[in-house]
Amino acid sequence: MRWKNYFLITLMFAFTGSTAYSQVATTTEILKSKIDEKTNQIKQLEAEIKQYNGEVEIANKQAKTLESTIKTLDLTKKKITTDINLTENKIVKTSLTIEQLDTEIDLTLDNIDVNKKAIGDAIKSAQQLDETSLISLILTKKSLGDIWGDIDDVQRIRDAIKNKTKDLAIMKKNMEEKQGSLKGEKNNLQTLKQDLSGKKQAVEYTVKEKATILTETKNKEQAFKELVKTKEQQKAQFEKEVFEYESQLRYIIDPSSYPKAKSSILSWPLENVFITQKFGKTVGAEKLYTSGSHNGVDFRATVGTKVINVLDGTVVGTGNTDAYPGCYSFGKWVMVRHDNGLSTIFGHLSVISAVNGQKLKTGELIGFSGNTGYSTGPHLHISVYATQGVRIEKYVNSRGCKEAVLPLADIRAYLDPLAYFPSI
Repeated sequence: MRWKNYFLITLMFAFTGSTAYSQVATTTEILKSKIDEKTNQIKQLEAEIKQYNGEVEIANKQAKTLESTIKTLDLTKKKITTDINLTENKIVKTSLTIEQLDTEIDLTLDNIDVNKKAIGDAIKSAQQLDETSLISLILTKKSLGDIWGDIDDVQRIRDAIKNKTKDLAIMKKNMEEKQGSLKGEKNNLQTLKQDLSGKKQAVEYTVKEKATILTETKNKEQAFKELVKTKEQQKAQFEKEVFEYESQLRYIIDPSSYPKAKSSILSWPLENVFITQKFGKTVGAEKLYTSGSHNGVDFRATVGTKVINVLDGTVVGTGNTDAYPGCYSFGKWVMVRHDNGLSTIFGHLSVISAVNGQKLKTGELIGFSGNTGYSTGPHLHISVYATQGVRIEKYVNSRGCKEAVLPLADIRAYLDPLAYFPSI
C-alpha cells in the first residue's frame, strides 16, 4: 500500500513537472516566434526608412539645385531688366538727338534758301550792271574808282553768298548723314530692346516653371519625410513590443532550473536568528507595501551586526539606492548568484564588504547590517530568487528610483527563503 502511494506521488510530481516544463517550452517558443516576427518587421521598416531617407536626400538636393537655378535666373532677369531700361534711355536720347538734327537741318535749309535769294539778287544786280552802259555809270559816278568799287562790291557779295551757300550745303549733307546714322542706331536699339524683352519673357517663364517644379519637389520631400516619420513610429512601436516580449522571455522561469523547497539548502545569514517578518502576505506587509506582500524575510539585527553568505556563489551586484533621492528600496545591497539556480540579496546593510565578481564560500563575510533604504528600523532583509527570473538593471518605471541600478524580478521569481533555510 505504501509502495502504491509512493508510486502515485512520484507519478504526480513527474506529470506536474513535465506539464510545467511543457508550458514553459510552449510559452518560450511563442515569444521567440513573436520576437522573430517583430524583428523581421523592424528590418523591413529599417529598409523602407533607409529608402525614404534616400528619397528625401535626393529631393533635398534637387530642391537646392532648383533654388540655385531660380536665384541665378532672378539675377539674369534683373540684369536684362537693367539692360532694357538702359536701352530705352538710349532710344530716348537718340530720338531727341534726331529731333534736334531735324530742327538744325530745317534751319540750314532756310539759310540756304535765304542765301539762294541773295545770290539771285546779286546776279540780277550784276546783270543790271552788265546792261548799264559804262557811259551811264561814268555820268552817275564822281570818279572811275567809285565805278570799279561798285563792280567789285557786287562781285564780292556774290562770291561770299555762293561760298556760304556751299558751306551750308555741306553742313546739311553732314547733318543728314549723321541723322541717317542715328536713325540706324535707333533701329538697332529698338531691335535690341525687343530681343531683351523676349529674353526677359523666356527667363520669367523658366523661373515660373522651375518654381512649380521646386514646389512639387519640396512637397515630394515633405511626403517622404512624413513616410519616414510614420515608419519610425511603427519601428518604435515594434521595438517596444520586442522589448516587452524579450522581457517576458527573460523572466520565464523553468521550474526545473532551481531546486525544490528543501530545508538547509541555505544556511543562516546571522549567528543569532530572530525572524521579524516572514515571506508573503503578512499583517505587516499589508500595511507597508502597496502589493500587500513581503518579498523576503526580515531578521532582527542591530546596526553593525556581521552578515555572512548563505551558500557558495558569486557576487553579481552591489549598490546603494539611497544615492537616488526618493528611491529607498534596499538601501545598501549585495546580490549573490549560486550555482543551483538560486540567487540571494542582502538588503539594508550599513557596510558592504563583498565586491562585484567575488567568489564567496558559505559563511564568508557579506557586510554589516544597518538601517539603509526603505526600513522602519535596523534589520537584515533577505530575498531568494529563481535566478532565471531576476536581472540587475536600471529601474526606469519609478520617479524616485529612475536610473538606479538594482535587482528587478518577475513576481514568480520570488521564492520563500524559509523553505530553503534550516528548520527553526
